[in-house]
Order: sequence, then structure tokens, then C-alpha cells
Amino acid sequence: MSKTRIAAVDVGNDSLKALFGKADFELNVPNVIARDTEDRPVIGIEDLNEKDPLDGIHIRVHSPALLENNAIYRVGNLATKSNNPNELDPGSSKSEEDQTLVMLFASLALDAVREENANLFKKTNNVIDANYTLGTGLPLREVKEGKDVGYRSQLLSSVHQVEFLVTPKYQGIKVNIKFDEVKVYPEGFAAYINLVMDNNLNIINRDLVDKSILIQDIGGLSTDIAVIKNRNVDDDKAQGFNLGVAESLEQIREEIRSKHGVELDSRRDVVDIITKKHDRNHIMVRGSRTSVHDITDRILMELAKKQYRHLRNVWSKNSQTEICYFVGGGAMVLKDYLKTLNNSLDGFNIGFFEDEKESIWMMANAYYKLISAFEKANNPDPKDKEKDKKAVKN
Repeated sequence: MSKTRIAAVDVGNDSLKALFGKADFELNVPNVIARDTEDRPVIGIEDLNEKDPLDGIHIRVHSPALLENNAIYRVGNLATKSNNPNELDPGSSKSEEDQTLVMLFASLALDAVREENANLFKKTNNVIDANYTLGTGLPLREVKEGKDVGYRSQLLSSVHQVEFLVTPKYQGIKVNIKFDEVKVYPEGFAAYINLVMDNNLNIINRDLVDKSILIQDIGGLSTDIAVIKNRNVDDDKAQGFNLGVAESLEQIREEIRSKHGVELDSRRDVVDIITKKHDRNHIMVRGSRTSVHDITDRILMELAKKQYRHLRNVWSKNSQTEICYFVGGGAMVLKDYLKTLNNSLDGFNIGFFEDEKESIWMMANAYYKLISAFEKANNPDPKDKEKDKKAVKN
């Protein structure tokens, strides 16, 4: 029997973030796919294997869990350069989209195929059999609707195969993915875990443990507001909204195209423009540095007002709340606008994570903590048992 490998995967609406094993490998891939043909044209085919696999993910995916089985896709960076890139649409359910599964399976295959895992998974005639213990999550709204049960069942009930086609270094390799266990966590609860606990689920932020707090997780397509009381999520008061940054990013993208004639490949390009350290809110137009502040400020302030309205409504129903933390990629995009609104309006006690990576990777880190603790409890390492025995003797 193959050994199981831990995977913590956050299929975010902007990008997939994943941690594997003992956090020895991480992936960050734009959540963009594009249908493709088997023989995609490549200039300089002899140089294919000199390129980064993450810039050329070209796969066929077979899984009974997919609505469109055996389809061929460009994924991530390669898909953004396609004529038909597909990003998740507002109003869609993450648990019911093929795109979520394609991204998930692709990330696991990219981990399984690495040379570092050659001794972990069985490989026969270019076919790798890989077993994973998966920690992932869904928006609070979908969990409250019970969609996590069907999502987990789909993953556990079948073997899922990813075949690398014209992909650097991995062309011709197939990966059979089987899940030994799947845990699907509500995203709001996961954010709380990451705030207060370390990788061993030991409390690291005692100031927050017994406080009444809100966690407003702003994603691409949705926003979750978790209400935390007595160390638990209040399921009745927690709320999920079909309001994320994706529509606003698309609006910015369209206005830049209309006003300046500049075609941006994906929402990720828009995010880069509005969050980069230098020349923020500027683009190059025919070789000249050009400000798009007028477009981004107007559209993002409108979105920030809608997000602030949700905060105000939830806080009014939970009047003893002590602080609200804004997390997620959307929070990084809207941070300055939300702070401006709060300073001029209600003056709530709100917090952000100044470390951009910490905010964006919060879900993946939380899933990693939770699934690692689960795996450790159910399959304790013999070395740990020996340590415990010695500790008892001493």
C-alpha cells in the first residue's frame, strides 16, 4: 500500500494555494483554466524540458466527479495566455464547479510527480499511484447548505487521473490520485484556527481565544463573516454573501480596455496593478506610464462601501463583538478603502494583516494545521511514541 501524503489545498477564486507533506512544498497557481487540444503548438519543442512546469500546465483529467470527463485543459499561467480563459463566475458554487476539481487534481499531480516524492509513491510505466490525506474548505454559505458532504463523497469515492500532455519535464506521465481521507472545513472557522493556533493546534494568541470576534473573509466571488464566541463559530449568526472582488476586477479590466486600449489577460493582472509595491495603479500605454487611479478608486470604493455595509449589519446583530479581522485576497485589495470608510464613519475596531502573504495564505495554512493534527491523531509517528515513552520514564 502506498504511503499517504498530507495536502492542504485552498482553491481560492483568484488562485490556488497548497501545502504538502511537512510543508516541504508549496504551490500558488492562478485559478484559470482553458479548454485545449491534445497537441498544443510549442515553439522550440526541444527546449520544452528547460522550462518551468508551472508555466506550461497542459493536462487531460479523468474523474467520475467531473461533469465533463476526459477533457483537456491549460491551467494557471498557460491558461491566462489562452484565447478562452475561464475564471469562476460570480454566483457559482465552488463545490459544484468542474474548475474547482480540475485545479485541485492538477495541484496534487504536480506534487506527486516531483522527483523528491519518487520513494513515496509507486510508479509503473510512467503511471504514478499517489495517495493523499486532504484538508480543504468551502465557503460558509455552501457548508451551511450541506454541499460539503457531496463534495467530500465525490473525492473519496473514486480514483482521479491527471495525464500531463505538453507540459515541461512531465510530458507523458499519468498520476492516479486516491484520497485516504478528506476533511472539508468551513472557511470562516479555518481562519479563526489560523489566528489563534500553531501547527500543533497549541494556542498562540491567548488575547483572542475568549473574545467575541468577527472574521470577514473577502474572496473573489463571495464573502464569509464568521461570528466567533466561546472558541466556536456561531453557525446561526455566521453569514455568507455572493459578493467578492471578481466583478469589480472585471469592471476595472473592461474600463482599462475601453479607455486605454490595453487588454489585460486575467483578473490576476488587475490585482497586480492595484497591489504592486511600486507604480501602483499605473499601466504602460504605448510605452508611456499611465495612471488608472480614476478607474480603480471609483470602482473599489463602491465595493468597499458594500462590504462595509455587511460589516455594519452583522456587528449590529452581535453588539458585544470586540474586533473584526479582514482576511483573504479581497481584503488586501480593499484594505485602504475600508480603513478610509471606517475612519470617517463608525470607527469599528477592525484589523488587517499587514503581511500580504499571511493574509492570502491564511486558509491554506489553516487547512494544513487542521489536517496535520488529524493525521497525527489517527496515525501517530512511531518516533513520536518513542519520545513519549522516554518522557514518561524521565
